[in-house]
Amino acid sequence: MTGVLAKVLTIAGSDSGGGAGIQADLKTFQELDVYGMTVITALTAQNTLGVQAVYPQPPECIAAQIDSVLGDIGADAVKTGMLFSAEIVRLVADYIVKYGISRLVVDPVMYAKGGSALLQEEAMDALRRYLLPLAYIITPNVPEACRLIGEEKPSLRDEPDIIATVRRLHDLGPKYVLLKGGHMEGEECVDYLYDGRQIAQFTAPRIDTRHTHGTGCTLSAAIAAELGKGRSVPEAVETAKRYITAAIEQALPIGGGIGPTNHAAYRHKMRPRSERV
Repeated sequence: MTGVLAKVLTIAGSDSGGGAGIQADLKTFQELDVYGMTVITALTAQNTLGVQAVYPQPPECIAAQIDSVLGDIGADAVKTGMLFSAEIVRLVADYIVKYGISRLVVDPVMYAKGGSALLQEEAMDALRRYLLPLAYIITPNVPEACRLIGEEKPSLRDEPDIIATVRRLHDLGPKYVLLKGGHMEGEECVDYLYDGRQIAQFTAPRIDTRHTHGTGCTLSAAIAAELGKGRSVPEAVETAKRYITAAIEQALPIGGGIGPTNHAAYRHKMRPRSERV
């Protein structure tokens, strides 16, 4: 992609509070120097206190958005976030096949940070059956990973448990699995990347803050941005890990609940000190 602005599409829900979903994805794309495009699957009334309402978009509206963007502009990478229903999951999978998208990042969004459900129960099987086999990489956190493999346990006990989980996730069809460690314990936050042969670890200090709204959306968007530029999966994950760590370090304590991360923090951190203000 050298010398050409990479184009990256997000297919996800809209967060009216601006911290997650489509809004977080576009901010991340801008900060990582790719051209961002959107397909909105649902509108949410949402703020730092939680999700007050969800309005899924009609399938024909979602299909029209995808055709409009990919039929004209195209995309070097695509990420999915909140898909909400089985019908939307199947529709998105059909269009991924239709347009031959190979760099697909699937963030299996199931819950908002405050606990509100963003994926209907009956959509879980559709996600496993139709979308995960098309994914280049999936980016579940621990609760999402456990639900995808049919385990109701809220956490993973030890490294053998982690290894078994990423292998079972890989068996669902994605080329790569990134199991995020934010819900695990320890002074460091460790993410596990599995390619079907070996596991790589990406480590960062665990940051003591409750303002983590939009972290999953942001990380997966950063991975999609880097894949769109032609980076390898390990390279994309490494940059995305640095990006989200900076965003959490400088999280924004706004609103009365769980504040968003700071999407501009990484660019600021990478500037020479003489250019910082």
